[in-house]
Amino acid sequence: MLFESDFFGSILDRSDSSSAANIINNAASSASTAINSKQFFLCVGAALIMGFLISIIYMITHRKEGYSQSYVLTMIMLPTIVALILLLVNTTAGALSLAGAFTLVRFRSVPGDPRDIAYIFYAMATGVACGAGYIGFSIMFFIILAAVLIVLNEVNFGGSKKRHMTLKITIPENLDYQGVFDPLLKRYTSFYKLRRVKTTNFGTLFELIYSVDVYDDMDQKKFIDELRALNGNMTINLVFFRYDDKIYEN
Repeated sequence: MLFESDFFGSILDRSDSSSAANIINNAASSASTAINSKQFFLCVGAALIMGFLISIIYMITHRKEGYSQSYVLTMIMLPTIVALILLLVNTTAGALSLAGAFTLVRFRSVPGDPRDIAYIFYAMATGVACGAGYIGFSIMFFIILAAVLIVLNEVNFGGSKKRHMTLKITIPENLDYQGVFDPLLKRYTSFYKLRRVKTTNFGTLFELIYSVDVYDDMDQKKFIDELRALNGNMTINLVFFRYDDKIYEN
């Protein structure tokens, strides 16, 4: 019967895999056994539900900084796709290789937030568990990791009270920039360092590029207004680093 195995057992028919050693050997080398319609719908349906739940966790943990709808939909589709590949490809090793190539091809050329990439593996892992028939393991894995992610997000674990930013100040060529902005930077930042100086606009302007650590409660408008008073009301850019949850130690 389909439900003769315990909660953490596989629902797939593995009559020749009575021991842990046989399971490992069969996963690496043997062809998959025939799958009936009930097993197929249970595995794929469970993967679809897991993907939907993972997408909800993703939206909860990204509600402050925002998220892409396409990425949320990807979280729903990915476990189902991986589970189907695992059910249809003859060997587990081949299925994992093919599923990994499909899911990670986007991140080979497009840089992404490490948390987003981790969610890809989260969805893949649940898809693999469902595709292998271990729906109980998939459910428990989802519950444990989802609870940890929500708690860590609520307590802002690993967060920093400072943000690392790049400050770009444009000045006229006749302005001696050495030490001009230091008093202001000391008041508004906990750390600053001039990283680069370059000329722009055919040498008529200079651009100073600083690395600065600013506090979250800093009045950015007041900071920029005071900088403009020193650089002749020219262009100033205050740029957040792409991963503003990183901690940069001096």
